[in-house]
Amino acid sequence: MISERMKRWIRRASNGLGLEIGRYRPEATEIGGLAAMLAIHKVDLVFDVGANVGQFGHALRDAGYAGRMVSFEPLAHAHAELVRACSSDPQWDAAQRVAVGDHEGEIEIHVAGNSVSSSALPMLERHADAAPQSVYIGAERVRVARLDALAPGYLRPGTVPFLKIDTQGYEDRVLEGASGLMDQLVGLQLEMSMVPLYEGQKLFDAMHARLRESGYSAWAFWPGFREPRSGRMLQMDAIYFRD
Repeated sequence: MISERMKRWIRRASNGLGLEIGRYRPEATEIGGLAAMLAIHKVDLVFDVGANVGQFGHALRDAGYAGRMVSFEPLAHAHAELVRACSSDPQWDAAQRVAVGDHEGEIEIHVAGNSVSSSALPMLERHADAAPQSVYIGAERVRVARLDALAPGYLRPGTVPFLKIDTQGYEDRVLEGASGLMDQLVGLQLEMSMVPLYEGQKLFDAMHARLRESGYSAWAFWPGFREPRSGRMLQMDAIYFRD
């Protein structure tokens, strides 16, 4: 137990460094808010598309979500790390290595230097200028499949599924490939761009209108990638649930 005197000393020391320390409240964090939303909607299965090495899954577990998760990742190195991340969690599956999209076949994924910005779409100069560490350094040819063909193997009677998509501009293709699943999804989280960052991507206005037409309402917006020089928001995460 930390004494009040020690707490005051820590606050003064942190303030002197230009920092402010407050009580940690998981429910006040973005991922904590998502965990609360999943709980109130009785979500018991999360499809994590664009999982990379499992960062989202780990964060969701730490926030208190205890239900099933199925993570999809196409890149070989990231997928191997994802498999290791899931190995000690019986409620978390790493699906076979596959890109999730709007058709069945093969696709080329551009590999970014920071891994998380990898995409099936060419990166535009604005993205590269704002995040030089994200420029492409290679490519991998991988299988691509529709989510509505992959998901049934994980669905059980009465399952309440939620879909998270982080595919760097390819989100609209993932939604198209999940068209047969949309009526079952209680909610979605997806990354949206405010300005073009990848060639051929759909921007926020079009994505928001598509989800509204499908019967979903916005529940939260999380700030994301900003342009360092201007401070302008380039990407954000948006969370939707059925009306």
